[in-house]
Amino acid sequence: MAGILICDDNPNIRYLLRVFVESQTPFKVCGEAGHGTEAIQMAQKCQPDLILLDLSMPVMTGAEAASVLKAMLPRTKIILFSMHMDNVPRSLAAAIGVDLTLSKIDGITKLGEHLKSLLAPIDGVSETPELEISQSIPSKPV
Repeated sequence: MAGILICDDNPNIRYLLRVFVESQTPFKVCGEAGHGTEAIQMAQKCQPDLILLDLSMPVMTGAEAASVLKAMLPRTKIILFSMHMDNVPRSLAAAIGVDLTLSKIDGITKLGEHLKSLLAPIDGVSETPELEISQSIPSKPV
């Protein structure tokens, strides 16, 4: 089961995202953070598969935290979200290691699809060996 770290300075947004993730997707939330520095500390602790990272946060912005997080956890997927996603060029998002940028306004309706898409390879890897092993065992002794 994939763990998701939610980082937003608004506790109400964190709560809504947690409820959505845990009720509408097969994933679980492994932690929450209110700013970029907390996100880095929490990511070290819970080693998430994916981080939902708000762009505009106090102490350290999502953009600043994203580059540190990607260097620290290169396999972790990062979704950067904001009310003002139109102002973030794709080149900046790619440069800081963000896998997807999402608008808060219309993002929640598609968040489940994006989570499943970004985490599918991670989920598939953990299930594939079990299937191969169970299919390769002969039913009768040789």
